[in-house]
Amino acid sequence: MRLKELLKNLHHWAPPSFQEGYDNSGLLVGDASHEVEGVLVSLDCTERIIQEAKEKGCNVVIAHHPIVFSGLKRFTGANYVERTVIDAIKNDIAIIAIHTNLDHVSSGVNAKIGSLLGIQNPAILKPMQGHLLKIQVYVPKANIQEVLEAMFSAGAGDIGNYDSCSFRNSGIGTFRAGNESNPYVGEIGKVHSEEEDQLAVVVHKHKLHPVVSAMKKVHPYEEVAYDVFELQNQDNWNGAGMYGELSEPMGTLEFLQKVKNTFKCGVVKYTNPHVDEIKTVAWCGGAGSFLLNDAKKSGADIFITGDYKYHQFFDAENEIIIADIGHFESEQFTKELIVDFLGENFSTFAVHLSEVNTNPVNYL
Repeated sequence: MRLKELLKNLHHWAPPSFQEGYDNSGLLVGDASHEVEGVLVSLDCTERIIQEAKEKGCNVVIAHHPIVFSGLKRFTGANYVERTVIDAIKNDIAIIAIHTNLDHVSSGVNAKIGSLLGIQNPAILKPMQGHLLKIQVYVPKANIQEVLEAMFSAGAGDIGNYDSCSFRNSGIGTFRAGNESNPYVGEIGKVHSEEEDQLAVVVHKHKLHPVVSAMKKVHPYEEVAYDVFELQNQDNWNGAGMYGELSEPMGTLEFLQKVKNTFKCGVVKYTNPHVDEIKTVAWCGGAGSFLLNDAKKSGADIFITGDYKYHQFFDAENEIIIADIGHFESEQFTKELIVDFLGENFSTFAVHLSEVNTNPVNYL
């Protein structure tokens, strides 16, 4: 298996278009045409991770956090970022990051956290917007099913837990073929009327090109008439953070202790426990303070995340409990999530779970 095939599958799971503007997911170091010999999965990519990859015979590291967020102007080994990249290049080890794009998919980082907490029916806390498109294409009635199936196979027509979703409207299309044309129906120089269906399907932005290509490949017309519209609809199945309910309410301090044990926290920082029990939980792996208002609107009793600053804790205002469990702690099981995905989809190379603790924070 070549690296580009591995990337293709990772991007199908967590599309690069889902990442935040500041992020730098994808292939950061390496040649996409190289063969994959072994993969090491880690939360971060550091010098010690590259060393571990060498020891385990891995020529690919997949990390949740990118080692490079912005452009590097020189490679002198002046800091751990430069040294890690230099070491990876010297040893022909590719580095892949799968960061906020994996945070935003419904089967990603936050889904893993929800399963560990025992949450029932988790939903997206802040759904994505501006990622849904509608394609309208005009097709002769005799060819509608072939075109429709081609578009579905390329990824169109998925809405939540439903697929093969479409709408069609019948009408009459007209056209006149020019002298240099090769019309499927009608005659050159004469206006032709054809019974057509206006076919409409929803598609995610990252699937637009393959869907349009598949449609054009089977469409009988020499010149295909189609439109693409950007929708304002929320994508309720992908986005930031999640919320859901416990199977049974738990006492507040009992639940906080469960969270501490589950995520092996050195400490849990939390605001005033103004409610006696926890039923609805909101959470976001990593740094999620930007989702506090969304967590309040969800009706959650508690919001679990990391990287909260002192003054931000005041924003709880006894409307919700904020629980900061630490950035590393909240995302540490992302490694297992990625390993499980690779194990389910690939069998041609070895996959290793990093044994290195990359948490830069220690607790007494």
